[in-house]
Amino acid sequence: MGAESSSGLVRTIGRWSLSALIVNSIIGGGIFGLPSVVAGRLGKYAPLAYLVAAAGIALVAASLGEVASQFSETGGPYLYARMALGRFWGIQIAWMTWLSRITAASGTANLFATYLAEFFPRALQPVYRVTILSTLIGLLAIINYQGVRSATRVSDFLTSIKIFLLLMFIGAGLGWLMAHGQVVPALLTHAVTLQDWLGAVLVLVFAYGGFEAVFFATGETRDPRKDSAAALFYALVLVTAIYTLVQVVINGTLANPTGSERPLAESARYIFGNRAAAAIACGALVSIYGYLGANMLHTPRLTFALAERGDFPRFFAAVHQRFRTPHVSIVVYTILLLVFTLMGSFRWNVTLSSVSRLLTYASFAVALLVLRKKRPEADAFRVRGGPLIAILTLAFCVVLFMQTPLSNLSVVIGVIGIAALNWVLVRNNDASPHAGA
Repeated sequence: MGAESSSGLVRTIGRWSLSALIVNSIIGGGIFGLPSVVAGRLGKYAPLAYLVAAAGIALVAASLGEVASQFSETGGPYLYARMALGRFWGIQIAWMTWLSRITAASGTANLFATYLAEFFPRALQPVYRVTILSTLIGLLAIINYQGVRSATRVSDFLTSIKIFLLLMFIGAGLGWLMAHGQVVPALLTHAVTLQDWLGAVLVLVFAYGGFEAVFFATGETRDPRKDSAAALFYALVLVTAIYTLVQVVINGTLANPTGSERPLAESARYIFGNRAAAAIACGALVSIYGYLGANMLHTPRLTFALAERGDFPRFFAAVHQRFRTPHVSIVVYTILLLVFTLMGSFRWNVTLSSVSRLLTYASFAVALLVLRKKRPEADAFRVRGGPLIAILTLAFCVVLFMQTPLSNLSVVIGVIGIAALNWVLVRNNDASPHAGA
């Protein structure tokens, strides 16, 4: 059993498990549908968009890597903003991060029912959909309720299957392209513009996102100061290679990938037939379930961290006497995840998650600049050119935020108002760790 942190949680997550959690938190269902969207905007240039997006995300990850290495407690982005900018902004970022995680997981859970309908058409009927999604999410909640060690093992297992299937697809696709050559692509109906590039990168920022949520569970990581930056680097390199090569195979095997809702399955069907398409559909289900499992592990740690510092009701910080897990936060997150999943759509949840996520990413850059002044002697990972990277990260987030639909701003403004009310109610509470509300 791992060492126990000051909060009562158990430190069992090592560097490779942390890397697996990051990969699992990034690669969800998006990779099985996004290649069509990117190809629709950029055509033959679509693979390059993944590298452009990866460069922007690398800036965000570099800022996060330095900031995260300074903390060993549970809380992630909320804790960093709170320490760097104060209680008000910490609570604001906590609510934005919580919103992005719930909506991202809810949108992905809806995809599970959609992919399952390929084998079981009734999966989209209301009664079956509610039963399937409740069982799906409930099982993950039980696993996480009973201990972080078992949840980590499930995450590692699902990640390995997910990566294996995607690598098989890439290997088979590249082999086919070498033997037969690329199909003649259909011409785009528009000239590629800067707006198309920005739109594609914005979509891909969502595809690359999720890595930040893993740091909610820092209180259960063995050596966060040494492992955080390394795990981020390993995971993002692997994800970038997979995403880019998947798009290369899609562009090379489908003349018009824009017209397909399941481009990987259609590509596999074109190369190897219906059985291969079915295998890819199964891979999508595994990928989605692994993504949900990773979110179930780390997101409840956010409300746990809020309660530890008196920013949420005390019962959210309760730790199960036997399993040493934040069981109340897990139960509350499970309920909210089910509500958003059953009431919202994939498109609505994903768009809202993207908007709120950009605000969280910007907070990493601000935290880096502030903490370098506040903690110049901190025992932490220091990224070269940190201030410049922070400024570029802010610019990256602002440019993409300007591309988001205005219709989503009302929800974001509403959450900002709720977070401000949260701050008003708790501002006079003891602000030290482990304080109750």
